[in-house]
Amino acid sequence: MQTDINTFITQSPQIRGSRPRIAGTGVTVRRVVNWYKQGFDPEEIADQFGHLTLAQVYAALAYYHANRDEIEQDLEAEERETSLLLQQCVQLAEAA
Repeated sequence: MQTDINTFITQSPQIRGSRPRIAGTGVTVRRVVNWYKQGFDPEEIADQFGHLTLAQVYAALAYYHANRDEIEQDLEAEERETSLLLQQCVQLAEAA
């Protein structure tokens, strides 16, 4: 039985803000890429999530490599937002 690779990644406005994700899960491509960039190999990523197959992890990584600019922009936006929130927390702590 063959599996259509196009069925692994999906997007929908009501789930994860339309970010590409592994179909049938809430796991975004961005999340898989974060693990990958931390040095985890696909097998380790699949083990970390438990409910993901190795094929799903590879599909997420293939999507990333085919759409690198889109995912990198999303990762950068997330990093900026995280930094801003951290600064706000520090300012609140200093003001207290």
